[in-house]
Amino acid sequence: MMGGDGTSGGGDRTAGRDDALPTHDHRLANWRAREARLHRLLPYGGLLVGSLLAAFAPAPRGLPMLPTLVVAGLTACWVTWFVILSPRWPGRRGSMTLYYVGLLAFAAVLVTASPWYGFFAWVGFLHAFLVLDGRWRFVGMAATAVLIATAQGGGLPSSWSNWPLWLVLVLVNLALAGAVSWFNLVGEREDARRKRLVAELAATNRQLAETIQENEGLHAQLITQAREAGVLDERQRMAREIHDTLAQGLTGIITQLEAAEQTRDRSADWRRHVDNALALARESLTEARRSVRALRPEPLETARLPDALAELGDRWSAVHGVTASVSTTGTPRPLHPEIEVTLLRAAQEALSNVARHAAASRVGLTLSYMSDVVTLDVRDDGTGFDLTSRSAVPNENGSYGLTAMRQRVNRVGGELAVESEPGGGTAVSASVPALPGAAA
Repeated sequence: MMGGDGTSGGGDRTAGRDDALPTHDHRLANWRAREARLHRLLPYGGLLVGSLLAAFAPAPRGLPMLPTLVVAGLTACWVTWFVILSPRWPGRRGSMTLYYVGLLAFAAVLVTASPWYGFFAWVGFLHAFLVLDGRWRFVGMAATAVLIATAQGGGLPSSWSNWPLWLVLVLVNLALAGAVSWFNLVGEREDARRKRLVAELAATNRQLAETIQENEGLHAQLITQAREAGVLDERQRMAREIHDTLAQGLTGIITQLEAAEQTRDRSADWRRHVDNALALARESLTEARRSVRALRPEPLETARLPDALAELGDRWSAVHGVTASVSTTGTPRPLHPEIEVTLLRAAQEALSNVARHAAASRVGLTLSYMSDVVTLDVRDDGTGFDLTSRSAVPNENGSYGLTAMRQRVNRVGGELAVESEPGGGTAVSASVPALPGAAA
């Protein structure tokens, strides 16, 4: 009725949007519109039925028909004024309370005039739920139950013996109305809960949409940062690879050519140094191409790490004329390719430093496999140096030296330790995690 009348007036304005509603909401809106129309018609239907029965089957103790019809007409005007002609009043508690009190007053007069108007008084149950709140709703239902029981008993009890029957009728009507009202109240609470959940879901969806937009921005930012980090990492990788291949190879070639220049008068020695320089040039060219393609070093393509280190030691000894012994402890096993490349590059850098700076007569390489780490120790009996006087940055001629070795080892989560003293030789130890690799 009441809220329904207001929505009915707005129904024509929203009709154009009904098709856009989901099927369930569209059906619910149609049902509520029909319910609102029914609420407006029920009072008139009750008055019509009561008036017809009062006219054709008058009660023995009722009022004359003409005054009864006048009261019925005034009741219809009362309902019309509050329900039909004042669609905004249903939202006002004071106006609706006044309407309901007047409705019960007219119903009491009509039931007294003729018990047939109990059909109209029954509307009091329905409107109590529509216009009253809290405990006043049950007060209105109790008053309506009294009117219905009076109509069912043919009027107020005329003797004391009729009062128990009248009280039973009141209690039965109260029980029935209370049960129906309770289920209606539960339905209203569930409907309110559903609306609250829908509102919360809508708010959550809006928040989720905002979060998605923020995540899209963060994702774009992360992509940009990852791209920049990738560029920087690639530059560092190329710098290390160039140092480990071209720089070391060119250093060896220069050393061999200088030695060839000094042995020009000895044909066999001259030829040996030149052949070594050519071999270094070819090897450096191959490694440079592989570095550009970011592949594993050639020795690791065809051999395991211990064998690759043994081959490296033999080649280095043949080129520099210094004994380099290679030994392995523990049980060799396949490691992650990056781990093996790191250890091989560390060995190459350490041997290159020995050749350039140590003036050693003997070098030892020890590869140790342990449960969780693998270490590579390179020791020489050369001149050594003072650790406190060495800089951690590249030196004046552009060599990365120990800095490049430490960066490479740290990159895989390892540690690099250097021990040396003037005249006491040098020991370089690279310790890296024993990350497993695919078995050969």
